[in-house]
Amino acid sequence: MTFTACLLVAGLPASWLATAGDVPTTIPSSAPINQAEFDAILDEVVGHYQLPGIAVGVIEDGKVVYVGTRGEIGSGSGQPITSNTLFKIASNSKAMTASVLARLVDAGKLRWEDPVIKYLPSFRMYDPWVTQNMQVKDLLVHNSGLPEGGGDLMLWPEPNRFTRADIIAGLAHIKPAYSFRSGYAYDNLLYVVAGEVAAAAGGASYEELVQRELFRPLGLSRCRVGAWRSDQVADVAQPHNRVDGRNVVVKADGATVDPLVSAAAGGIRCSLDDMLLWAKNWLAPDATQQAWLSAEQRQAAWVPRTPMPISARRRAWDGTRLYAYGYGWRIADIDGAYTVSHTGTLSGMYSVMSLLPDRRSGFVVLINGEAEAARTVLNEVLLKRFTKPAESRGVAYYADELAKESESKQPATSEPAVGRETPTSEQFAQWWGVYRDPWFGEVRICREGGQARFVAEKSPLLSGRIMRSGSRYLVDWDRDSVDAEAWLDFHKGDSSQPVRLTLAKVDPEADFSYDYEDLAFERIRGCE
Repeated sequence: MTFTACLLVAGLPASWLATAGDVPTTIPSSAPINQAEFDAILDEVVGHYQLPGIAVGVIEDGKVVYVGTRGEIGSGSGQPITSNTLFKIASNSKAMTASVLARLVDAGKLRWEDPVIKYLPSFRMYDPWVTQNMQVKDLLVHNSGLPEGGGDLMLWPEPNRFTRADIIAGLAHIKPAYSFRSGYAYDNLLYVVAGEVAAAAGGASYEELVQRELFRPLGLSRCRVGAWRSDQVADVAQPHNRVDGRNVVVKADGATVDPLVSAAAGGIRCSLDDMLLWAKNWLAPDATQQAWLSAEQRQAAWVPRTPMPISARRRAWDGTRLYAYGYGWRIADIDGAYTVSHTGTLSGMYSVMSLLPDRRSGFVVLINGEAEAARTVLNEVLLKRFTKPAESRGVAYYADELAKESESKQPATSEPAVGRETPTSEQFAQWWGVYRDPWFGEVRICREGGQARFVAEKSPLLSGRIMRSGSRYLVDWDRDSVDAEAWLDFHKGDSSQPVRLTLAKVDPEADFSYDYEDLAFERIRGCE
């Protein structure tokens, strides 16, 4: 199916169709495979960004032609990363969730056009009309009207006490940022809902379905979802943060790994070997893999459904003119080549899978450290290996360009958090109490151990000391892994109205999953 044909199927704007016709159909051949070249690229990225561990695999014309691993599963552990090491693939889980649904469509157990409430009668969106008209396919394409990352505080930071039922109930209280199906904003909650739709239609839990419909038939023997024992699985990468110039393990696994509420959005773990097998299933399926999913559903997965904004960097680096979201995949033209990809980001873990279907080629990158820039640079260098093989630009060039871009950005806030001090009892006396947001639940803002403290009932990691900075208050979270501080803004009306509380990111550029701005608390009682 050509890229233009995909756009026609998706029913995207005529301007997109006109542009799609300009995409070159002749793509230059990639350079001969050079193991030493790939090793040099990998070593340069690891050295430049001081990564704790990484696993990279490259597929050329349906065959794995390179596997490279560096570093340790945990800094100082002495246990090396291998192609068998389990990594959190984060949002690369979304394509797997969409594929579970596709398998159920093939089996006649649901239709993409079915209303969500057919399977989840309690499902509600903020707008009743959207509730009635939300279809299963709408859950996958980020056009629901939810704000970017809306409700993500019910998923992260983890672990927390929110359930999937809490998420379904909470959606009714999250105000839309735009109208239904009118634009793109990335969300995670509706993938959790998609997992529950699959469970209702498939007659088993989401975790059981993933194993039944994906892991077992495709032979993804190392992938894990749900509850499992890390001491029995072994060889499991741990996430790292950079602290004082060192890679430090954060939120290390215990002997037992608990199920994640967010599994359908980003809770699957896989090894590089299994991710390469998953990629080959899409690029060059054998007879067994072809039987696993119909040609119709394979095609449907990669139809561009929701147009996405194209950044200045993407235009400059890749000449991208078409960029859209499908069923758990991003579709784009890069240097005239048709690409399908996704990234995954969790605290201390980064991943990317980039596929070039017309070449039956692609690659997978798994990293167990803070590595957004490293992932961006490595993804670009490997892509150019296929789309512009004669180009001499390498890791140093793209790393430098990325650093210049970062330095040129204007600060997004004119009110930095400086001059922090502990508020006095007199300053804070009117704000003590228990506050409630309709979807996030209760938080206590009370005196504990001589400090003013913020403690979230269902998200224990969102606990910290309240500080005064200038004329405002902020929360200094107890855990360094919660890296986005929040302003607290109290609002006092007349005596007939409760005190209200709103939050905002101290650093507006912090990860969108810290969706403090979507919270609207009211004080419901005093501190006991």
